Amino acid sequence: MTTYNPATLPRNDNLNRFAFVVDVSDQIFIRKGKMIAFYGNLSFEAMGSSVVEMLARRAFNAPKYIHNFVVAQGQGQLILGDNGNDLACYDLDAANMTIRAKNLLGFSKNVICQESTLPGYLTLLGTGKVIASSNGPVHFLELPCRVDEQAVLGWADCPSPSYRYDYAHVTGFVSTVGALSGLTLSGEEKQVDFTGAGTVLVQSSELELSGNSALEHLLAHLPMLGKEDLSKLSLSVQQQSQQRR
Repeated sequence: MTTYNPATLPRNDNLNRFAFVVDVSDQIFIRKGKMIAFYGNLSFEAMGSSVVEMLARRAFNAPKYIHNFVVAQGQGQLILGDNGNDLACYDLDAANMTIRAKNLLGFSKNVICQESTLPGYLTLLGTGKVIASSNGPVHFLELPCRVDEQAVLGWADCPSPSYRYDYAHVTGFVSTVGALSGLTLSGEEKQVDFTGAGTVLVQSSELELSGNSALEHLLAHLPMLGKEDLSKLSLSVQQQSQQRR
């Protein structure tokens, strides 16, 4: 059994697959609840407090997610973990990277964080470090390629992707509503289509949507549905409700 102390911990590197050590000497954004231990003199300030207001105003341009992060500052070694998921650090050099929001664990204060045009993702811009978790090891794919939506961790230096539906599989009312809501289609029927230049980060296994995540996904896509689609969706909900009484 290996026992660590401040002298033997790695610096800005993985402790193992499931933990990452940040050598904090300035300020860094980290996700709430992902600190598992630290050495040194560190403090953690909530976003919106006067201490970090100026920093957040410049670097954090994602109001929907701002309360999911805190600022760690001071001098010390910070160990991050994410429920046994794999962790990795990515170095940005005047570049951009988009990561699934729930997998973003931390980023340097010089990196600007913005909401992606694809719901549920955050785009990081600039020069610095980005720490993210994944469901298994990450694989890097060149473009063009198509990826199962739940296997996508993110992408770097490429334009925002689009959805591709295989309508040979999408037939009938139920399948059509599923395609619009994202609730029923598998990766064989609906994929994320990446074109142009860049790199796609793919997780080793797909993530299953929980009930709450599925509902959030549907609500996010409601503005894109037409009047006829909304009427069909409403009718389907009524039928499902009656069947479950």
